[in-house]
Amino acid sequence: MMGSVNSDRVSLPCLIEEHASLRRYNTFGVEARARWLVRLRQPATLPEVLARPEWAGLPVLVLGDGSNVLFRGDFPGMVLRVEARRVETVGRDALGTLVRVEAGHGWHAFVEWTLSQSLVGIENLALIPGTVGAAPIQNIGAYGAELDALVESVEAYDRSTSQLVDLDRAACAFDYRNSLFKRAEGAQRYIVTAVRFRFAHDRPLVLHYPGVREELAALGMSAPTAADVARAVCAIRRRKLPDPARIGNAGSFFKNPQVPVAQAEALAARLPALPVFAARDPAQRKLSAGWLIENLGLRGYRDGDAGVAESHALVLVNHGEATGEQIWRLAQFIQERVAGAYGVMLEPEPVVV
Repeated sequence: MMGSVNSDRVSLPCLIEEHASLRRYNTFGVEARARWLVRLRQPATLPEVLARPEWAGLPVLVLGDGSNVLFRGDFPGMVLRVEARRVETVGRDALGTLVRVEAGHGWHAFVEWTLSQSLVGIENLALIPGTVGAAPIQNIGAYGAELDALVESVEAYDRSTSQLVDLDRAACAFDYRNSLFKRAEGAQRYIVTAVRFRFAHDRPLVLHYPGVREELAALGMSAPTAADVARAVCAIRRRKLPDPARIGNAGSFFKNPQVPVAQAEALAARLPALPVFAARDPAQRKLSAGWLIENLGLRGYRDGDAGVAESHALVLVNHGEATGEQIWRLAQFIQERVAGAYGVMLEPEPVVV
């Protein structure tokens, strides 16, 4: 049985659908169904919504735009979408400008808003798909910038205490493509409802990442602004990464692996063209996952409708009717090939459900 439950009937400020298709809520475009889909407009009502008897004891999955998730099959519980989208400046002081954004606001739309306000800091993260609420969970990063450098705090609903809480940057335990909210204990406990960002008045532009400065030069921008950097990043991303609106994908599927310095140096000696980067931990180095995959000849590889993008070896794509399980089997195949060739195990970036 499929269908919606009218929000007036249950006296809640949300939309509820039973046995709901999730195809339009994941950028891979794979078919999966949720036992319940709840679209919430007012985060303050979370305690009331989660107390409903319909989903008592069921697992809960918080979903933004589905740009960082792979559904291997149906989800037997409640899929919750926080769709509040307000963005506002909430303070200015000697340290910078403080901005609060609700979880349902589109990430790229927020980047564009900051540029319209002459705020500097997240322009390198332009055109990353997804919502603001998903951004701290993944600690998104690109082209030399990472989200956590600007996070002041994250507002969330704590399911263990049934209260809305405000967690400062340290409490969020950010790491490379990771955070408190992505680790098992935090994912089950917290639902992100809003994020507060601090934009420093004198924050410098990040131009050192390979390709960014060259793109700016090609565009004739010798003294770039933050808007120019965003424009350059968008041009690079559109050229390298397939558009999910045209072919299903979740962007980069694997994290760049971090390995001990000695292992990185041994691989670099064996593979001189392998890009090696500094990591947060000085005892480690970061390797290019895309290069490792492409060096095995897997760019453009296809197994049925599950494939590796022609334009970028780090992106897995759905050529039409691939199931989530088929895409996951392809991911495992790539992991096995890379581990066998280089002794490095790739970790997925998306949440695999």
